[in-house]
Amino acid sequence: MSQNDNRNPTVQANGTLQALPERDNDESTPLLGNAAGAQGPGGASFSSCVFNLMNAIMGSGILGLAYAMTNTGILGFCLLLLLVSGLASYSIHLLLKLCDQTAITSYEGLGFQAFQKPGKILVASTILIQNTGAMSSYMFIIKTELPAAIISFLSPEPSGNPWYLNGWVLLMLVMFCVVLPLAMLPKIGFLGYTSSLAFVFMLFFTAVVVIKKWSIPCPLPLNDTLTPSQSSNFSDPECIPKLFAISSKSAYAIPTMAYSFLCHTAVLPIYCELHRPTKKKMQNVANVGISLSFLVYLVSSLFGYLTFYEHVDSELLLGYDRYLPHDMLVMTVRLAILLAVLLTVPLIHFPARKAAIMLIRGDQPFSWVHHAVVTVLLLTVVLLLAIYVPDIKNVFGVVGSTTSTCLLFVYPGLFYLRISEDPLKSPQAISAVALVVFGVFVGLLSLCVIIVTWAQNP
Repeated sequence: MSQNDNRNPTVQANGTLQALPERDNDESTPLLGNAAGAQGPGGASFSSCVFNLMNAIMGSGILGLAYAMTNTGILGFCLLLLLVSGLASYSIHLLLKLCDQTAITSYEGLGFQAFQKPGKILVASTILIQNTGAMSSYMFIIKTELPAAIISFLSPEPSGNPWYLNGWVLLMLVMFCVVLPLAMLPKIGFLGYTSSLAFVFMLFFTAVVVIKKWSIPCPLPLNDTLTPSQSSNFSDPECIPKLFAISSKSAYAIPTMAYSFLCHTAVLPIYCELHRPTKKKMQNVANVGISLSFLVYLVSSLFGYLTFYEHVDSELLLGYDRYLPHDMLVMTVRLAILLAVLLTVPLIHFPARKAAIMLIRGDQPFSWVHHAVVTVLLLTVVLLLAIYVPDIKNVFGVVGSTTSTCLLFVYPGLFYLRISEDPLKSPQAISAVALVVFGVFVGLLSLCVIIVTWAQNP
């Protein structure tokens, strides 16, 4: 190989490749110094990037993990959660390594580098579909749950149908007053403050789950009514936790966990705005964010399971609503979770808008006009879906099961095999193949679980 060939390509605005001098392997060397979008001294801080990443990771998925523990057992759940979180961190490592090799700073750009224009369109379309579905699902939750959360604080309950209990009105109100202003921000780093607030809400939820463990007796009362004289009897078979459990419902566990660690569409935008970005520094951001999310997930799931055991609902808060219907702490935490979900929408809107603009305009320079128009159009689509589609979960279930696993496992491994010059028998290449195989398995498993669920509940 000649000296002129020993260079790394990068995607230019016109879609062609231009060679860059090869970088050294020092992970402390700034990767984005020559890339568009790299931040200088004014970049986002390490803590801000961690909060943004954690906000991208943690959403409504935290409510379903206790149900996954019920169907896998405590040790089984811990092992699976550790596996999925480790694979999520490793797939981020592959993305960052490809950024190091190619000087490309976007997921879509890596798709172009791997498979030319079809790869770029495929990645952008996957991100757009996945994040639009997620945003619509979150806003659907706001529409259905926010009126119930508000009415729980009102005593006596108001007669008629006042505007502040109308789901459509509340949905449009929070969309135009909260989501739209935050989504209009030009850089994802600006959302660090709202992301830290969302993380505080998640910690509050976890603390309440721990505290309420001792407020609900075991075995659970048959009539859903608690009496002050009721006490726990932990010798009852229902009150003995299971270390391992296998049933037909265990198939729900891995897809639920995989979705709960999906943050890869936000990783590279966050990385581009990190103050003095390096591969090592961004990997530390990912490791800290995933580790803290793992801890919050584990504690909330464990104490949720130890509260209801075999009777954990697929959405954890439903159990507290049933047995502690007027508990002020439970009502407050429900509202906090809704606010955390609401603050996640602008964060996942950012990569969706970026993908839409890339599909429409390519890699042209930033334009406020296009930024504003695409933001409004995308949020309008999300609003219409949340208002008029009767069951968002069914609509995006199949699409989400495939797009999320592609973004989390399949694409990082596939792009690494395509772009990297490592031999196929090298440890990194073998690991990438295993990641792709695991992603395909999880995607097919998710699809089968959804189809079986539809068959059981037509």
